[in-house]
Amino acid sequence: MWEMNGRDCDIAIIGGGLSGGLIALALAVLRPDVSVRLVETGDQLGGNHRWSWFGTDLSEAGAALMEAFRRTEWTDGYIVQFPKYRRHLKSSYLSLASTDFAARLERDLPEGVIMTGQEVTALDADGADLADGTRITARTVIDCRGFTPTDTLQGGWQVFMGRHLRTPQPHGVSRPTIMDADVDQLAPYANGPADNDGAYRFVYVLPLGAHDLFIEDTYYADKPLLDRSALSARIDEYQRQLGVTGDPVGFETGVLPVITGGDFAAFQRQHRVEGVAQAGARGGFVHPLTSYTLPIAVDVALAVAEDADLPGDQMAAKLEARARRHWAAMGHYRMLGTMLFCGARPRERYRVFERFYRLREPLIERFYAGKSTLLDKLRVLSGKPPIPITRGIGALMSKAPPLTVPSRKDTQ
Repeated sequence: MWEMNGRDCDIAIIGGGLSGGLIALALAVLRPDVSVRLVETGDQLGGNHRWSWFGTDLSEAGAALMEAFRRTEWTDGYIVQFPKYRRHLKSSYLSLASTDFAARLERDLPEGVIMTGQEVTALDADGADLADGTRITARTVIDCRGFTPTDTLQGGWQVFMGRHLRTPQPHGVSRPTIMDADVDQLAPYANGPADNDGAYRFVYVLPLGAHDLFIEDTYYADKPLLDRSALSARIDEYQRQLGVTGDPVGFETGVLPVITGGDFAAFQRQHRVEGVAQAGARGGFVHPLTSYTLPIAVDVALAVAEDADLPGDQMAAKLEARARRHWAAMGHYRMLGTMLFCGARPRERYRVFERFYRLREPLIERFYAGKSTLLDKLRVLSGKPPIPITRGIGALMSKAPPLTVPSRKDTQ
């Protein structure tokens, strides 16, 4: 469709993952008069992922935007488990599969908006060039192509493998377990003791239905190494401990950054394309410690829709400024991440979370939403620390490694 102003569309969104898809959806719902193109390299929007969030994470407007997605919701709370502590927390918990994410976007976005299987070779303030020679012109371009490893930020990695299992008999699991750390503290690859290379391991379990169970083996690791064979065997063992059998119907793997510090201004300069707005992890819109991104992506999508008439350079400036405010607001979580990676011995990192989950539930809710109050922050740091004070002080004076590009062997 050719616009009257000679452009292909008002807004071109490059990258059809969580952030790009939610921006396109927010525009379709709140500003249907704005024409959009959503360009994705893969064959399906959203890739192969599962996003989860707590019922208290979203504003009223954000909850309304997410309402029509087919998702799983547990209203009876969730479980956390450690070697010496188990707790049932009451907050509702929700989870969305990328297949259901894509299905709604394909249903609710206007015809011609979604462009999958399209590689972008270059973009600028006026549009994007595709590998097939096509050029998409737009008033505003928003780059949502995801996080790229960088030497301007420091931290560790969240490494995980998930398996969707279909059981012949009801599995009997009624509530999610979002953190079972009562497991061997291993590195995310075979023959790698955590004391040598560093990892905090826990298992994440979602009962998606009476016969459907999602089990994810997760590591807060010093290195972006993922051994699929080793993690698959550990999920097998966890299934045996649960007494559950069945057929795998889906898999997911990932290596996500856990940001503990860095030069955010340099990060923005490194990724800036003049006149092009940036959102999602590429723009710095992440929770640096938990990697829960959906609540942040929802807020950014609503913010874009609110000012959908802005020209490209002004939208770019708006989102850059928002990203700087977000970085400043996340300082507390980066500090905690530094203490986790640099202060706690790998086999004892679980103690940091074990102590955290003894705190009051409203504080925990605000922590995951990235909205901790000053009193929350003081409470997290008060009392008997889970690591020796000298190690904690040393951690705050040290730096984690840069979040640089992993080698091919690191991601096999």
